[in-house]
Amino acid sequence: SSLRPADELARLGGDEFAIMIPSLESRAELEVLASRLVEAVVKPYEIDGYQIRTSISIGIAIGPDDGNSADDLLIAADLALYAVKAGGRGSYKFYQSSMSKEFNERRQIEIDLREAIERNELELYYQPIVDLRRKVITGFEALVRWHHPVNGVVAPVTFIPVAEDSGLILPLGEWVLAEACRSAAKWPNDFKIAVNLSPVQFSDPNLLSTIERMLAETDLAPNRLELEITERIFMDSGEVTLTTLRRLKQLGIRISMDDFGTGYSSLSYLRSFPFDKIKVDRIFVSDLGEGTEHMVIVQAVVSIANALGMTATAEGVETDEQRQILVGLGCDEAQGYLFGCPVPIAEVSEVIDKWATVKTLAA
Repeated sequence: SSLRPADELARLGGDEFAIMIPSLESRAELEVLASRLVEAVVKPYEIDGYQIRTSISIGIAIGPDDGNSADDLLIAADLALYAVKAGGRGSYKFYQSSMSKEFNERRQIEIDLREAIERNELELYYQPIVDLRRKVITGFEALVRWHHPVNGVVAPVTFIPVAEDSGLILPLGEWVLAEACRSAAKWPNDFKIAVNLSPVQFSDPNLLSTIERMLAETDLAPNRLELEITERIFMDSGEVTLTTLRRLKQLGIRISMDDFGTGYSSLSYLRSFPFDKIKVDRIFVSDLGEGTEHMVIVQAVVSIANALGMTATAEGVETDEQRQILVGLGCDEAQGYLFGCPVPIAEVSEVIDKWATVKTLAA
């Protein structure tokens, strides 16, 4: 109903569609059409009494500038669509030549990452998590690092999205879990190991059996493994996710909600599932002490965690002032450069010894 009689609508497959516009007078005409499509699709509708909302992402290519053939125009439109999705979805973009360069760069990252996984060129670093009251380490968070032979250190923010889009996150995530469990099993004092899980990993039907196998192979007690998830996991398949989380809890594994407060429905998920830990996102910690509303937010999160019997952990703590405020607010744990930066496995024992010395001196 949003299209004109001469416009051609086709389904390419799955949830991908194409609209072919035979003629147009201006670029503005396409912008009007794209905006009309976005507004039409975003309107809520009901199915069996449930209100459903969805969105649409649109990539636009115009011939002959963006391509002389149907294939070239589809590729250009697809690159523009990819740019929309990377930027948050629910909008539209016109193709630009720079998008081809970005696509080629991402493609090269995918190729190099696949080889890095096969050649075991990735490495785990471990950042300490500290009990703010007792001033002792309670565990470490495992963080993957990639030292590219040509480009040097590649940031996780660069290669993790590529891994998720390409499906490489499954072998990468399995390696991270295995390596983290293997390392933690050798640590003293029952230190816990925290590992991030992506929504793609949660869609893997072998996730539970894989984790069970890793715990058995490394002889790591289930309660020493802490899996960190974000609310993105619930957005993909809420009920299936809850079932998986409950089965993980039955194994004795701890479940933590990462980046709490940055999404729109975090509170509803706390009602749906008994998390063991809530992690206060670093954006709320960064300006504590400056009299901002973030202190109120952190206080609220800590209070919710305490009321529900969950541990509250603050991320990104960098100053002693932030530490003191968090202690005053009743926050249980913290991690950040103030307590220690991520270190390779060879330096973990040194970090443990250092904190043991601090505890002895404090006593």
